Amino acid sequence: MKIKSILVKSIAVAAMSVTGLVVANNAGSNTAQAAIVQNDASVVTVNYVSNNSISVYNNYENPVATGQTLASNTSWKVIKTAYDSKGHKWYDLGKNQWVRAKYVTIGYHAVATQTQTTAQASTQAPAQSQTQNIQTASNTSASSYTSNASGSEASAKAWIASRESGGSYSASNGQYVGKYQLSASYLNGDYSAANQERVADNYVKSRYGSWSAAKSFWQANGWY
Repeated sequence: MKIKSILVKSIAVAAMSVTGLVVANNAGSNTAQAAIVQNDASVVTVNYVSNNSISVYNNYENPVATGQTLASNTSWKVIKTAYDSKGHKWYDLGKNQWVRAKYVTIGYHAVATQTQTTAQASTQAPAQSQTQNIQTASNTSASSYTSNASGSEASAKAWIASRESGGSYSASNGQYVGKYQLSASYLNGDYSAANQERVADNYVKSRYGSWSAAKSFWQANGWY
């Protein structure tokens, strides 16, 4: 479920310089402008050692610290890549929560365990493993659920599950968890198979109208 509702709109980039900045000819002079560019990383790891953490900002153009921090050696899924007007590179970790690229490295950290920071609850879970085990909440909302998807709808649903997680209810990648790689916030602490199926059906129905439409969107965009 890559990007999902996080990506509300895309910004078209007419031209890019070698640094990735959009260049506009203004009265005969080239002026660098802030712009979102092609994403160059799927996961980044915090490498800044001062205070063992880095700050999270609300945007890349006029950044203001949100008060959240990310611990060193924790890994995070990247949603967008952008440059500000000064040429500084930024990564969006989801829901417009940005970090400076200079404080992270591309890829996962080798250490499998890391203390969660305050931001991990609101931004993402650490993306240190594509297949972390997920503990089912003890207060699950229901013990069973039967999807009404059948025929081509069931086939499209299974196709998406295969692409997202290999069909595993315990798959995890950053803030996206389970068989359909749903945002953890959607599941509301209930990672049971029944709730994953229920939430996935509701999500697709409200966003695309059908699993077949969701599949078509996935095939065109690489996420749904």
